[in-house]
Amino acid sequence: MTFATPETRSPGVPHRSGRPRCIDRPEVFQNPLLEEPPASSAPATVRRHGSALERQAAEACHGCPLLAGCLYDAVVRHDVAGYAGGTTARERQKIRVVLGISVQPENLDTLAGVPGGNRPVDHDEVVRLRAANPDESLERIAQRLGCSLSTVKRHLRRERGQRTMSAPPASPVPPSLRAVVEATRIVLDETRSGISAAA
Repeated sequence: MTFATPETRSPGVPHRSGRPRCIDRPEVFQNPLLEEPPASSAPATVRRHGSALERQAAEACHGCPLLAGCLYDAVVRHDVAGYAGGTTARERQKIRVVLGISVQPENLDTLAGVPGGNRPVDHDEVVRLRAANPDESLERIAQRLGCSLSTVKRHLRRERGQRTMSAPPASPVPPSLRAVVEATRIVLDETRSGISAAA
């Protein structure tokens, strides 16, 4: 994988400097086949279309001036679906294994304020939502979670108790951009050699 700079971009490919190339190709990057690749049991035409979309996305990413930062964010900071930073979701998971890191998927329901229904309230979800919204009332947080105010208070008391009883956990040091790029090269080389061997 080459991390393109404006000087190394493919000639003849128009692009405004500093703008992500995926923005100019929503028909590719927002296609459901890139969000969730077709299963091996899908019809051949669907699989071919998915492969074509992946090639188009790879071509767009290759010439993007923001490739390195996008790759880093997609591997280290956010568990995104689809094609990002020149990689598929499956490749990014393999890169994280090489790096020895994990990224929690975003709970989009919680961020959007969707109530939790009849499911049990997750302790970490309560703490995370409170930390993300420190100025919001506990009543509003309870509404978002679909639980009672007393449940939210109980989880927050438990969290305070755990913090006072134990030393704060050491924050893991995120990998460097260089480490992410190297792990990506390893994974992509393995993927390509596996595809060549299967062909």
